[in-house]
Amino acid sequence: MKKILLAGLIATGFMTAAPAFAAPQCGNDSSGFARWVEEFKQVAPSNGISPSVVQRAFANVSYNRETIRADRGQRSFKLSFDEFMKKRGGQAIISRGKKMKSGNASLFASIERRYGVPAGPLLAIWGMETGFGGFMGNQHTLSAVATLAYDCRRSAYFTEQLYAALALVARGDLSPSARGAAHGEIGQTQFLPLNVVRYGADGDGDGHVDMVRSRADALASTANFLRGHGWRAGAGYQPGEPNFAAIQGWNAASVYQRAIAYIGAEIDGR
Repeated sequence: MKKILLAGLIATGFMTAAPAFAAPQCGNDSSGFARWVEEFKQVAPSNGISPSVVQRAFANVSYNRETIRADRGQRSFKLSFDEFMKKRGGQAIISRGKKMKSGNASLFASIERRYGVPAGPLLAIWGMETGFGGFMGNQHTLSAVATLAYDCRRSAYFTEQLYAALALVARGDLSPSARGAAHGEIGQTQFLPLNVVRYGADGDGDGHVDMVRSRADALASTANFLRGHGWRAGAGYQPGEPNFAAIQGWNAASVYQRAIAYIGAEIDGR
């Protein structure tokens, strides 16, 4: 039954309620990771992932200590708004974002027609996440996600992310050698694998969702994410306005949410 369910979710490219996947016993250090990987590889086919995909995906997976360090040390979200804007280069993002909006006017217009999301919030997210695609991370994506699926702190959550990553490998939208951020975020706007499955959009019409090389795919997917979190075309997106709730869906940190809204408004001239 799980195999049929997962196949249907992968086929539609939209996973509204991820099933609970079986997984081996988690651990809190590297000592049990190799055993966990071998056990996971035995379990994964019963959850709808072909053995060949499992073997390809895990060929170079290893315990990622940088991922664990990042997971234990997230401090920037405790900054004040002004401190956060300075640390993230808020004014530089606004300045460059205005130029990017002008230089990609037709792309942003088509995205707004399709999803109802204007350029400003998309550019704010794009700029803060990767400097407009300038740095998308250097960690082995499948190692990062597998490490967090093994780690006991959020094992169930990242086990779902790992199955989503394997689904992306199966459909050719994630390379087993892909690199990204420390928690397994992918591409120009840093989607976790399950969000690529749920909200990934083919913005350039080539039949694939390429979050790394296609800015059209990354930005269309980001707009689709916001729409999926309740974005209403034409409504405001500042704190207290209807679309701010969709921005809250992007990141749980209130200072990050406020930064998206502020930078977006400055770029959009609102």
